[in-house]
Amino acid sequence: MTAAPKLKEMAEAFSARVLSRDVRIMEVCGTHTTEFFRTGVKDIFPARLSLVDGPGCPVCVTQNEYLDRAIEIGKVHGAIIATFGDMIKVPSSYSSLGREKAEGMRVEVVYSPVDAVDLAEQNPGSQVMFLSVGFETTAPAEAIAVRTARERSIKNFSILCGNKVTVPAVRALLDAREVNIDGFILPGHVSAIIGVNAWKFIADEYKKPCVVVGFENHDLIRGTQMLLDLIESGRPELLNEYTRVVRDGGNLKAQEIMYEVFDTVDTEWRGIGVIPGSGLALKSGFAEFDAQKKFPVTPPPPKEHPGCRCGDLLRGLIIPTDCPLFGRACTPERAVGPCMVSTEGPCSAYYKYGRK
Repeated sequence: MTAAPKLKEMAEAFSARVLSRDVRIMEVCGTHTTEFFRTGVKDIFPARLSLVDGPGCPVCVTQNEYLDRAIEIGKVHGAIIATFGDMIKVPSSYSSLGREKAEGMRVEVVYSPVDAVDLAEQNPGSQVMFLSVGFETTAPAEAIAVRTARERSIKNFSILCGNKVTVPAVRALLDAREVNIDGFILPGHVSAIIGVNAWKFIADEYKKPCVVVGFENHDLIRGTQMLLDLIESGRPELLNEYTRVVRDGGNLKAQEIMYEVFDTVDTEWRGIGVIPGSGLALKSGFAEFDAQKKFPVTPPPPKEHPGCRCGDLLRGLIIPTDCPLFGRACTPERAVGPCMVSTEGPCSAYYKYGRK
């Protein structure tokens, strides 16, 4: 039997499944958010199953103050800002990197943190600051960039650290008890680094079933079916659908590299607040590459944009279409909040693939 008929049979069985009650599941990954819509799997959800978005988009959960500080460093110290493309259109409190670039600030899109190190080496007369925003998936690469800059004696490179780690955020959501979640679709990319076992607390302590899931359409269908089996049978267990990539202990080498360079710290998440031990900061031994220490500035007081409900969305309290700005005042071309800008943002996914 070929792969296509197998997928068709999986999809038909999934769509025809009869649930005994309403079920709400949360995906803890921005890529899952997008892929559920892009692949059409969300369209074949069985009746009574709904998807709740979580804080799985690193750009979305980054507070305005971070981008305000980056822009102020660019203005005051003349640093070249190197960033992934997702950040260009994200609104800060008062501006955006795209607007500042149009007004003369040097903002360069890079495709890896080491590209930013190369940019610094190619511009020895300028300071290059990389905007380090991401979860455990990208943190090892950013740690390698810092190590590479040290090994190559590149003194004009630094990072503005905005990295976050996901496990404390999920624990904070569970502790808040604001939303009734029956089970969790857990992130494949993050779990490839931290391992399946990092999520055991969800089943053991909070008695919620959860499944680590991949990103292909067959992964999404199979993983959701596995989760529904656990929910319907009342089994609070942790399963791994993404076995071809994710191991119980994760990638030990990547973890070693990450924690050689970074310490965990308390940090603030949009919509959630300060979560203990949920951020990463450069160790004191790498302080020479810490942009916040290297370039002291006093950004203007941060502010949120009126009407934007990104914070509520990231806590699972609403879906994007509940926001009065969605698709009207807020679109990908003129976004009010980061959830509409990032490719992993729930508003972006709903806007591109979910509107009917």
